[in-house]
Amino acid sequence: MPAYILAFALGVVLLQQQAMLPDLAWAWAFVPAAVPVAMLLRCRTPVYGVIGRTLLAAVFLSGGFFWAAAFAQWRMADLLPHEWEGRDIQLIGVVAELPQINVNNVRFSFDVEQVLTTDAVVPARISLAWYQERGKPGKAAAAPPQLNAGERWRITARLKRPHGSVNPHGFDFERWALERNIRASGYVRKSDGNARLAHKVDRPVYHVERLRQDVRARFIKSLPGHAYTGILVALAVGDQRAIPREQWQIFTRTGINHLMSISGLHVTMVAGLIFALIYWLWRRSYHLTLWLPARKAAAAAGLVVALAYALLAGFAIPAQRTVYMLAAVAIALWMGRSTPMTAVLAWALLAVVVLDPWAVLSPGFWLSFGAIAVIMLVSAGRIGRTHWLLGWGRVQWAITLGLIPPLLAMFQQVSLVSPIANAIAVPLVSLVVVPLTLLAVLPPLDFMLLPAHWVLSGCMAAMRWMSDVPQAAWSQHAPPPWTVAAGLAGIVWMLLPGGLGLGSGPRLSTGFPARWLGAVALLPIFFMLPSKPRSGELWLTVLDVGQGLAVVARTEKHALLYDTGPGFSSESDSGQRTIVPFLRGEGVRHLDAMIVTHADLDHSGGALSVLQAIPVEWLVSSLKRDHPIQLAASNRRQCSSGDSWEWDGVRFDMLHPLEQSYSNPKIKTNALSCVLKITTAHGSVLLPADIGKKSEYQLVADNHDALPSTALIAPHHGSKTSSTTEFVNRVNPRLVIFTVGYRNRFGHPRDEVVERYRAVGSELLRSDIDGAVMLRFADNDLAVETARAQRRRYWQALPDIPAWR
Repeated sequence: MPAYILAFALGVVLLQQQAMLPDLAWAWAFVPAAVPVAMLLRCRTPVYGVIGRTLLAAVFLSGGFFWAAAFAQWRMADLLPHEWEGRDIQLIGVVAELPQINVNNVRFSFDVEQVLTTDAVVPARISLAWYQERGKPGKAAAAPPQLNAGERWRITARLKRPHGSVNPHGFDFERWALERNIRASGYVRKSDGNARLAHKVDRPVYHVERLRQDVRARFIKSLPGHAYTGILVALAVGDQRAIPREQWQIFTRTGINHLMSISGLHVTMVAGLIFALIYWLWRRSYHLTLWLPARKAAAAAGLVVALAYALLAGFAIPAQRTVYMLAAVAIALWMGRSTPMTAVLAWALLAVVVLDPWAVLSPGFWLSFGAIAVIMLVSAGRIGRTHWLLGWGRVQWAITLGLIPPLLAMFQQVSLVSPIANAIAVPLVSLVVVPLTLLAVLPPLDFMLLPAHWVLSGCMAAMRWMSDVPQAAWSQHAPPPWTVAAGLAGIVWMLLPGGLGLGSGPRLSTGFPARWLGAVALLPIFFMLPSKPRSGELWLTVLDVGQGLAVVARTEKHALLYDTGPGFSSESDSGQRTIVPFLRGEGVRHLDAMIVTHADLDHSGGALSVLQAIPVEWLVSSLKRDHPIQLAASNRRQCSSGDSWEWDGVRFDMLHPLEQSYSNPKIKTNALSCVLKITTAHGSVLLPADIGKKSEYQLVADNHDALPSTALIAPHHGSKTSSTTEFVNRVNPRLVIFTVGYRNRFGHPRDEVVERYRAVGSELLRSDIDGAVMLRFADNDLAVETARAQRRRYWQALPDIPAWR
């Protein structure tokens, strides 16, 4: 049966790779196959039996495929019509989950119960932000109201369909939203009709969410000003956003990320402690033992506590997997059957993919089930006894080794100090910190938070020290899929038993031969480097950072970053979200230059994150000398017209601003934008940042011969204050790229600007429709690819912009 469950799960995985959803009518084609498969399975001829089992596996695979397709069809049908995007809609609904409190807003999921606006259609679950109201001059801004899970509200909101940036090696927001059944997002509008209608809605799911919020509030109140309160909150209620970014970086470099969320290990440990306690107490009662065996009572109690903890923590995938596995073990124990661990893991896998077909898109799914599979490989079914310390060390080594391929494939990073860090952190966190934290969930036991924080502080001191060790983490390019498969096969071979025997008798063999060959199979994952430009070629990637700009230019031996996209909050920016993952995935270990064209946040917001994560040889900008970005760079200079250099047969020319412009205090930041022209033997590209009309006139006058270019990044995102007729005609680009945010409030690109480029015959692309745009200047031509076309998935809906194409 486990093989058929694996086939079903594989079918679910295949569906999630599709660009379009299949017609469910095709599922009926497999119904007639059931009869011949059943007949083949009943045959005693071995050949027919193999054919029957193969066909049955194919039926399970198709069953998983169409099961996931049916779920996707149902969820995708619940959508916000294009005509209701950006319009005020009055709703009644319930705050569905734990609200997230940020600096200037509160974000929350909202279950829509009633749409009050006539003819409006709104999905059942949406994500909203309630921003603080801007105060009048001299008055502080009004904070948003206190929101609690399970409250019913009447609100007026403006919504849009889920839409995120699409970049190579980047986070897919639209996939994330679909998995969480968020079918629209938006913000609450100021309205006199906004009102709380009920403090509590009587549904079990809302009671759980309200409990989670109450626990979070009590923890924060009990530990004011303590450094690791956020970690304890995350361990209790699964609110990982309570952990600061700096601490997450420590967890990543030491490889203990899994401990700071509700991992299966925590749930298992808690269930095991309850099992042992109930088993010990139950056996002390003669009457209870006669009524129900102690082992069955302990198994039931452990399962109930595991389920309660998983629900309190938000029921994430690792917790789901553990609950299902514990349920399978408990059921087998109650039925008096001995169930192999492979069967337990398989049934847990089936439960996860049946109830949540999108779970296979989550890294936690693969890491969680992969870690358990590795533990089973090195421990289950082994002959002979091993000292507990040796067994613990073997498991830690196996998990570290076994997770290298998936970690490099998904995150391009793996911790080298992970075995030591986990050897210290796992017992402290799982056996001490988590039990104390869960006891503190009970109001009379709040005092348990102090010893939990004290132990956690000692653990974090050790983790911080290991994180600061040079080369604590290995980062590299994204490996090709075939190298990941080869690496996994090699690791399985390496972890096979080294000796075989029967009982206490002599060994019958020395075990599986040549296990060292597994290490050879692992080598391609490190040494199969991604392709790169040849001498004289230019690869240019215009990243999709929303309403902002970030461009990576690569030659044979050099890399340059032109602008760094917008900043979103104190904890998040384009550098962290988009640029650094792209550079790491492409194998760019350092930047020879970073150009920050001007101080506007949509161009400079990610610079500090890039400087922190990747070595930058020199910074070129128009920023003031005391700007934080300037202070963070070790080698910096101002951009100025006339600057030029050449890398690997590719020429770089700075066309703007004039040096004397810096001494004019009346010039605005946009007018100081660093304008860069990159020229190759195969074509050229002009990057003008946010220059306006006056700067364009100046460029046409002073750099008349330098302006014609094969490709152009539209000035100021297609604003009406840029792209004058004279500038457009002089550049005369074959390709124009507008870097704009979806439904941005500025209306970029403006229709009149688009028409000017169309008039000269330019091909037009825009980041909110096409995602990142990859340009390759090679072979006397320009090759263009877009991220959305390159990796199309069924959940990626194109914006409705009829006038665009």
